[in-house]
Amino acid sequence: MQQKIKRQGVATFRHFCRKGYAIFASLHRQVRIAVLTVGMLASVHIPKVQALQVSTTPDEDDEADERELAEVAVAGTMSPLTALQAARIVSVITRQQIEAAAAQSVNDLLKLVVGVDVRQRGGFGIQTDISINGSTFDQITILLNGINLSSPHTGHLSADIPVSLCDIERIEVLEGAASRVYGASAFGGAINIVTKRGPTSDPSREGGEASGEKAKRISFEAGVQGGSYLTLGGDAHVYFCKTRKSAGLPSLTGGVGGGSLRSNGATLNSDFWRYNLFHSGALDADDFKIEWQAGYSQKAYGANTFYSAAYPNQYERNRRLIMSLSAETKGRVRVRPEVFWNRLYDHFQLIRGTATGENFHRTDVHGARVTTSVSWVAGRTAIGAEVREESIHSTALNNDSRTNISVNAEHNLVLPRFTASVGVLANYNTRFDSGLRFYPGIDMAYTPSSHWRLYASYNKGFRLPTFTDLYYKSPTHEGNLGMRAEESHSFQLGATNKVECSKVRVESQLKVFYHRGTHLIDWVMYSADDVYHSANFDLDNIGVQASVKCQVSKVNCQLSYAFIHQHRRDDTPVYKSNYAMEYLRHQLIATLSHPIVAKLSAAWALRWQDRMGSYILYENAQNTGQLVPYAPYATLDLKLRWTAKHYELWAEGTNLTNRHYYDLGNVPQPGIVVMAGARVNF
Repeated sequence: MQQKIKRQGVATFRHFCRKGYAIFASLHRQVRIAVLTVGMLASVHIPKVQALQVSTTPDEDDEADERELAEVAVAGTMSPLTALQAARIVSVITRQQIEAAAAQSVNDLLKLVVGVDVRQRGGFGIQTDISINGSTFDQITILLNGINLSSPHTGHLSADIPVSLCDIERIEVLEGAASRVYGASAFGGAINIVTKRGPTSDPSREGGEASGEKAKRISFEAGVQGGSYLTLGGDAHVYFCKTRKSAGLPSLTGGVGGGSLRSNGATLNSDFWRYNLFHSGALDADDFKIEWQAGYSQKAYGANTFYSAAYPNQYERNRRLIMSLSAETKGRVRVRPEVFWNRLYDHFQLIRGTATGENFHRTDVHGARVTTSVSWVAGRTAIGAEVREESIHSTALNNDSRTNISVNAEHNLVLPRFTASVGVLANYNTRFDSGLRFYPGIDMAYTPSSHWRLYASYNKGFRLPTFTDLYYKSPTHEGNLGMRAEESHSFQLGATNKVECSKVRVESQLKVFYHRGTHLIDWVMYSADDVYHSANFDLDNIGVQASVKCQVSKVNCQLSYAFIHQHRRDDTPVYKSNYAMEYLRHQLIATLSHPIVAKLSAAWALRWQDRMGSYILYENAQNTGQLVPYAPYATLDLKLRWTAKHYELWAEGTNLTNRHYYDLGNVPQPGIVVMAGARVNF
């Protein structure tokens, strides 16, 4: 019998057989698997996603967090690709890093990502302009769970996100043009904020599913905080999960919560209060998944010199309402329809408490999108279409509306050592276009070894003028109805390396980019006695980024540096640029996290930056006619945490050296701010 078995050839597996005798056909036989799917091969020899490391948790928790992150889809493509498969470098701020950082808002967290420029007009993230790699605040897309929140009114309000920090699971930062995926506003990059969708632990570990009983899990979080300038705040959140998969029923996960914060402000007329409510949920079945979210935020604040140093007593109030609903089928062919609606109210007073320069705006964005993706032997192919209606009702801007129609297609090839994503977007806008505009792109990643991964990409991006660019008019500003859409050709090359030895882990990253911009939009003055005009011009951004991250036992440190050089391709003289040419020439970020004793840990963050450009000096609300270059500055932040199973105590200090500096001309930033608080969870 043994001799007979030896003479038999090797059997080749080709398809499944459901006959009763099938299992016995392979006894005492060597079986060869003839075909492996591309999806299976995609997980071989590809390094983990590059993430900003400021975590203070032990090594085992760090590694578990990275393994979990590597299995989830990240921003950058139409069809879902995991962090292991992504063809572009996506910087990720994880939940552990959010908890460790000395931050009171999403804007504070983004300060720790090299290449991201955060220009604040007030403390605690009250009004912030966010840009990436020399772009402007209007040239990036802000997403909440993949839903575009960018406002056609103005990018000044794009960062008004109705979630608390404890709601956020992770933040993904995609640098460079991404219009072929996200449409008009993804000119310089995209930031996707992903929220929690239920309790952090797996409910199946409770034993309910194993016994066939209906498993329920509810978790609760709450916190209070207070500190400098009579700053007080609190939040509370409930997360739930209900599952009965053993009975073939779908699982239900979600959360609801809110928070509030108020302060007298660090400078004259910088008091504020804000609050937000947010709910998200998901119904997950074997064949489909339904997701929804709804949020509301409101804030009112003294806008000291925010938009003109000639008026130090400005006031603003914003309210935002968002809703979205999406569904997705499962399997080899996936169809994902989604609908969304965003409404933003803005009330502005040039002189607080008076009708002087007062205006009201209401912006609505609603639309629908459907995406179909197919997984097959050559990879994953996706086709999508979106209709997005944008309208504004304003006392200072014209009442206007426009419809944006986009159709895009993409193919992703995922091999053991190589990933490529190729796509194109066709766009038509009723306000600006007489025909279709096409925006192609290609991203590639190659893994020559388990330690190295190389990236290369080209993408063409565009951005439509906002209603403010077109219609805004005041004693100091003048819009332009003849504005053209911005366009750019974005080229990127990058490499990542990872080396592990015993308890030492070192990760490094190097990236260079070239963004060739045409018809870029900025507010500029052509002479010393001129007003600001919205104008088009040609501008290139060339830059390099480098970072090294090291983890030794429970100590984590990272050093990152970015350099940008600008080159104008037109010869129109400009006396003063308000945004586009006030970029970060040098940016240096250093972070260190380490345990101190028992459950006490510390996280340090040092930032140094040198901004190009200058601002017109005002004294006693009067224009001196003097241009003052921005001065380089450094800030040092520290957060101390005592963490236990069901509670946490923390204290933090930002700008510990009490450095006086400006992100925007004549808008002073707070000196040292000390905060402390406590959180409970069960």
